[in-house]
Amino acid sequence: MSTGATALAAPSTLVGLLWPSRDDARFAALRAAVLMVVGSALLTISAKVQVPLPYVPMTLQTLVVLMIGAAYGWRLGAATVAVYLIQGATGLPVFANTPPMAAGIAYFASPTGGFLFGFLAAALAVGFMAERGWDRSLLRVIVMMSVGHALIFLFGLAQLSLVMPIAKAWSVGAAPFVAATLVKTALAVALMQAAWSVTRRGEGSR
Repeated sequence: MSTGATALAAPSTLVGLLWPSRDDARFAALRAAVLMVVGSALLTISAKVQVPLPYVPMTLQTLVVLMIGAAYGWRLGAATVAVYLIQGATGLPVFANTPPMAAGIAYFASPTGGFLFGFLAAALAVGFMAERGWDRSLLRVIVMMSVGHALIFLFGLAQLSLVMPIAKAWSVGAAPFVAATLVKTALAVALMQAAWSVTRRGEGSR
């Protein structure tokens, strides 16, 4: 009989193959908790690695979000991002620019807030596609990572456009990040291809 915790783990994902779950509720819950803690910690660290820009800082978070979604799958990936968002909502300084900005619910109304919701949407979409094998072929993984980045920008620009004209929202929330996004997309693709290549070699040598 499957449990809610077991359902968080999809055997078709990279993490599902490297660290398989079991039909043991306590093990499945512990495994999910460990992976969510690790993932949310990586999101926090990546938020602090940034290039300060007006309104929206440039960070490594989008790369980490895409990698979590691709490696964890949509259930565990979305749960991990949700844990991270909840940490920030409760006041923990896990978001970019906290401090000096204060974390908490109000942060979600800031110019950066839409991108945080985009993280959740991207983890869901990328994880859903990864569970269906899109992370194992070069062309498909490029499409998968591009979709993830597009969702992040869609949510981010939607919120920015509520407080400024759409042209300005684009100029401060998207245009400065185009080159970095292409690099991060290429890096995410390379990391997933390398991870699956190593995994296949490991399985072949058994």
